[in-house]
Amino acid sequence: MSLTTLVTKEAPDFTAQAVMPDNTFAEMTLSNYRGKYVVLFFYPLDFTFVCPSEILAFNKRLAEFKEKNCEVIGVSIDSRFTHLAWKNTSVDNGGIGNIQYPLVEDLNKNIARTYGILLNESVALRGLFLIDTKGVVRHSVINDLPLGRSVSEALRMLDALQFVETHGGEVCPANWQEGDESMKASNEGVKTYLKRTHGSGK
Repeated sequence: MSLTTLVTKEAPDFTAQAVMPDNTFAEMTLSNYRGKYVVLFFYPLDFTFVCPSEILAFNKRLAEFKEKNCEVIGVSIDSRFTHLAWKNTSVDNGGIGNIQYPLVEDLNKNIARTYGILLNESVALRGLFLIDTKGVVRHSVINDLPLGRSVSEALRMLDALQFVETHGGEVCPANWQEGDESMKASNEGVKTYLKRTHGSGK
């Protein structure tokens, strides 16, 4: 299944072992997070280079996600034991320390495969999926292995999703940030917005 077919569709469910915030192992099921938003992100491998920068960046801003009723979940093809070893390694020594969101194991690569981001049957590309409270994928982005993602952009998309859900008939234009002016989802709404923000709108 490709990224383009997942947006607007129900997120493929899975049950897998994970290292939890308290460093215990637990079986977790994605659909158990219904009622919350979820940022589900895949990264290639533990003990690599770009990956810890992303994992630590999400952890640094985890409180912002949680304030918005959103859980963050990381997934790679490593085992839960490798995840735990990485958590038990200090940042100074190439580890990630005490990350406070689940890291899921995908040893058989079925989760990455189902989400359409398994590269050459080897590792997952840097796929990120924003899932709404009903379990529907509303946004996705995929990066090649050397390209780290923006946590700020993930938060911006979460804000945009929550805005349009609570403001019927309004949509978020380019570069919209929380607190910015939105746009009415109509021809007149577009014209009015463009006139105010880009001049005459001609």
